[in-house]
Amino acid sequence: MADELKSDGENDPYALIERAAEILWERSQQAVDKQEADRVSDLAVAKLMTAAVKLYSAKTDGEGRTFKPILGNYDEIVTPTEALTAVTEVLRALRLGPMEFGLWSRRRPEEYHDEEFDEPSYSANKTLLRE
Repeated sequence: MADELKSDGENDPYALIERAAEILWERSQQAVDKQEADRVSDLAVAKLMTAAVKLYSAKTDGEGRTFKPILGNYDEIVTPTEALTAVTEVLRALRLGPMEFGLWSRRRPEEYHDEEFDEPSYSANKTLLRE
């Protein structure tokens, strides 16, 4: 797996994130599907969540736009229970509650929920999701 991430003469230092995201997506789906999530350490999951939250926030704030932060349509991949479990624990870790969440929620005119998005990594892994 380490060889899949390496690239000699790479000009873009962030291209690694694209390759790693594909591998992490595939392996995390395998762990969930096989009920082997316990084989991934709490620290590894915390690092991934922290990186994802910080990168998403930096992109949306820096680019002045929002985009759908998860793959799939509605609950096609992430269920409401999974989403709320993760969001609740992120809020708890930061000692935030529903009041702060309500005050800080983005109120933007984008209605991206009904738009079609180019999701090549999701499309390429549909077979993995069905296995």
